[in-house]
Formats: sequence, structure tokens, C-alpha cells
Amino acid sequence: MIGVTLESVSKRFAGAGDTAAVDDVDISIDAGEFFTLLGPSGCGKTTTLRMIAGFYFPTSGRIRFGGEDVTRKPPNKRDTGMVFQNYALFPHLSVAQNVGYGLKIRKVRGADARSRIAEALDQVHLAGYGDRRIDQLSGGQQQRVALARALVIRPRTLLLDEPLSNLDAKLREETRTEIRRIQRDAGLTSIYVTHDQAEAMAMSDRIAVMESGRVRQIGTPQEIYHRPATTFVARFIGRSNVLSLPVLAADAISVEVRLADDTSRTVAAPREHGLTESATALISIRPEHIGLCGPDEPEALAGRITDLEFTGMATNLTVDVSGQELMVATVEVPDGLAVGDRIGLRLPAARMWVVHP
Repeated sequence: MIGVTLESVSKRFAGAGDTAAVDDVDISIDAGEFFTLLGPSGCGKTTTLRMIAGFYFPTSGRIRFGGEDVTRKPPNKRDTGMVFQNYALFPHLSVAQNVGYGLKIRKVRGADARSRIAEALDQVHLAGYGDRRIDQLSGGQQQRVALARALVIRPRTLLLDEPLSNLDAKLREETRTEIRRIQRDAGLTSIYVTHDQAEAMAMSDRIAVMESGRVRQIGTPQEIYHRPATTFVARFIGRSNVLSLPVLAADAISVEVRLADDTSRTVAAPREHGLTESATALISIRPEHIGLCGPDEPEALAGRITDLEFTGMATNLTVDVSGQELMVATVEVPDGLAVGDRIGLRLPAARMWVVHP
């Protein structure tokens, strides 16, 4: 196992002007870690992965595998296994031949190759499938063949580029569990690219959230969900209300803000938040952390329901409070509640967090 480090890595493509596809990225990935690059389309996550793989060279910066500088090394010298979005399987080859393709390139043949192919197929729960054609497999099985092909060469690092995007929702859930199991069993340093927040949260040890070529936050799924660094992170990871509230007082780690009903909350804040009295703070609070109560109860924010949606697991409400709409998600809803009704909201200070613009 080795770690992977990106030091001030940037990538600019010819003809793109001054816009960097990846802009001054610093990431340190621990040996054996499952690390995810998460963000919307065009944010630079796949370009970053391709630089780690060696398909692109950085315009500036360095990439290290352990203590080795691999910045200018070609892909075949980096000892990585890659799983692509479209699987890139050869339809004219059998499952075993597809899995063993990397071994053939490395001149591993005979009994050793057969043993390693069988081991890789067993890892992905496809033992006995070696003689089948690719077109005889389901989408989920094809994805596992692609994973076995990456594992069979025993790479130092496993790279996965949106490998579940072609599967239906139920199969995605099942397959992500399998990938995580295989990664843990093999102890591989793994770098995973996805735009799916739920996927990233469920699978990752840590996540780097990217926007416009830059890393906006790195942290565990819990840190990123409960303590988002910016409004983009707060809104991209799940759903979040971001409120603009006047600052009444501030210290190094907290900010007191005034709500629409003129009550106040003292909210935790990151160090170096830069807020002072009379400034405006951006406060994130998740919809499931807002409680419902009567509109006239003490310290309740009174509002009117403008939308109500039952999803099975929860009910999502949109509530207009003094001209600002708040999203609320709750498991228990009072009987008969309907659009147009007045409702009270409770915003617990412990669930509120200061974010940067």
C-alpha cells in the first residue's frame, strides 16, 4: 500500500484560455484509504484522476506515489488499476481473457496467470464465469469484470471513474457495497470519482468536494455534511438551508445571529471566519434538523407552508418565513397539515453552522 500526494497541481488545456480545468490542487491520500473526488460535471474531478493515472500530465505541480515522483511517468509505469465509466471490455474476448489482458501485457502467462485470474474473479464473486462471453453478462456483472481486470495486476493504487453510473439505482447500491468490501479486503489505496453525493457519503473514508477546478473542502463524510466549508458544499452535499442573518456578536469560534422573529442563536463557526458585529453571516442548517411546532409557541419561527411532498421515508415541506423559504424534512407530520397552513419552526443552535460564501 502507498499513499498519493498532489502538490499544487494545475491543468490547462490548449485553447481554453486562462481557465484551468484543475487549479492549484493539494491533496494527501493515506495508504489504504478510500478517497473520493466529488463534484458536478466539469468541476475537474475526472481530469484530476487522469493526471493521477498518467493519461494527462499536469501543467504545473507534482504527483507522488509514496516518496516517488510520478509526475512525468507514463501510465504503464505507475502500477495503477483503472476502472472506467464504460467498463472498456473487449466483446470478442471471454471473461477470463478480459480479466487477464493486463497480465498478458506484463508477460505473466501459464499457471501463474490462470491462478491470478481465478483469484480476481473470486474476489468479485464471479468464480466459474471465466468462459462466458461479455454479452452473456448483466450490467452489474460486466462492472465486476472490469473491477477484476483492474485487481488482477495487483496495483499499488486503484482508480475508479464513475464506475456505477450505467447501473440502475438498486444495482448501484448493491455494487457500491461490493466495491467497498473488495477494497477493504485487498487493502488498496483507492481513488474514486463520482457526482453522486449519496455514493460518496456511503463509500468514502474522506471526500474532496470540487467546484470549478478547485477543491472546496476535504473531510470525512460526517465533517462535510455537518460542517460544510462553503455555501456550495452545503447545498451540493444533500440539501441545506443557507440563511443570511445579521451578526450581533462574534468571537473566535462562534457567532451570535438574529433570526426573523428577533430572537438570537449563538452558532458554532470555523476559526478565521472573519465576521464582526453588524456583519451578515451565512448560516447552514439541514432540513431534517428543523423541528415543527405550533406557530405561537415560544421561540418558534412562524411561517406558512407553500409546498408539501410525501416521499415515503419522510415528508418534505417548504415554509415561507418572512419572505424566506425554508426546507424542512420530517418523519412525523401532524394529521391534516396542508399547503397554506401556518406552522412553527424550531431551529436548534447546535445544528446551525457558519459557512463561507
